[in-house]
Amino acid sequence: MRILMVGDVVGKPGRKAVSTVLSDLRRKHGIDLIVANGENAAGGIGLTPETAQELFKSGVDVITSGNHIWHHREIISYLENEPNIVRPLNMPPGVPGKGYLITEEAMVVNLLGRVFVGHYDCPFRAMDHLLEEVSPRPPVVLVDFHGEATAEKAALAWYLDGRVSAVLGTHTHVGTIDTRILPRGTAFVSDVGMVGASDSVIGDDVASVIDRFLTMMPHRLSVGKGNTIFNSVLVDVDEKNGKAKGISRIDLELADNEG
Repeated sequence: MRILMVGDVVGKPGRKAVSTVLSDLRRKHGIDLIVANGENAAGGIGLTPETAQELFKSGVDVITSGNHIWHHREIISYLENEPNIVRPLNMPPGVPGKGYLITEEAMVVNLLGRVFVGHYDCPFRAMDHLLEEVSPRPPVVLVDFHGEATAEKAALAWYLDGRVSAVLGTHTHVGTIDTRILPRGTAFVSDVGMVGASDSVIGDDVASVIDRFLTMMPHRLSVGKGNTIFNSVLVDVDEKNGKAKGISRIDLELADNEG
């Protein structure tokens, strides 16, 4: 089984890049399942029903999220009815939406880190409980761990090694080069990266970000424009036992056809 995990999609440039390349990638690599982190897809922060549908129409099968998923209020009721979006599993009880879903091929889980991110339930114990409670489940289990600290992401991957197929980090928007398969068969990367403007600060307009750092005044950041980058990882999994057989980066640079 081949799974493509797409990094954080940032605003309109990110959504456009996804629509441009996904169908070709699916055909070229024989991809069975495409998962994308969409928590920054709407104007650079949050997700709306409209932007979610745009990603689905572009070929995304499952949308994962993170700490910005609640930014647009209209997404709250939408999460209750849309079966292919997951919010972080380790949120407090009573939070709308679901932290995992099971497709015909795999279980996709979303976890949120706590280091430098916020006060949430323990992602390690939340995953323990999920693996104990969900039965039967498909052998293939993919975890999008949305966190800031590479150490926390690596620790979770080692903690789950052999129990899930992949632990793939998101949130920093900076793709890392540490793709590997751990000893018991779990694929890992600290951060998949992002899909968004390349001449930017993690997807946002450079001048807008610099001004915030210089003045320390809070203001809404503008999404970057121009050429885009597309960061993703491709994971090969034995669908019979759930063990990863390979993981590799797919990183593309796309020209701005509107410039």
